[in-house]
Amino acid sequence: MKKQIKTIPGFANEQEERHFWENHDSSEYVDWKKAESVVLPNLRPTTKTISLRLPQHLLDSIKSAAHSRDVPYQSLIKVWLQEKLHDQ
Repeated sequence: MKKQIKTIPGFANEQEERHFWENHDSSEYVDWKKAESVVLPNLRPTTKTISLRLPQHLLDSIKSAAHSRDVPYQSLIKVWLQEKLHDQ
């Protein structure tokens, strides 16, 4: 038995659309069996700037390690943090 797909209503603005989808099941409006995978190569993860206070000797050590690997020290810090999270 094939499920009847409802028509998606028109929305006046994004807030109205958001409210609609928060209160309705998308499977009633979209046939997910026909969905296709999409690659969006130009998307980048959202980043947030933070302030991190480190002792000068620690920052110097990090910069030295980054220099020996020929990478920016901020990038090295991100890699180390990511690795530490995966180790847990």
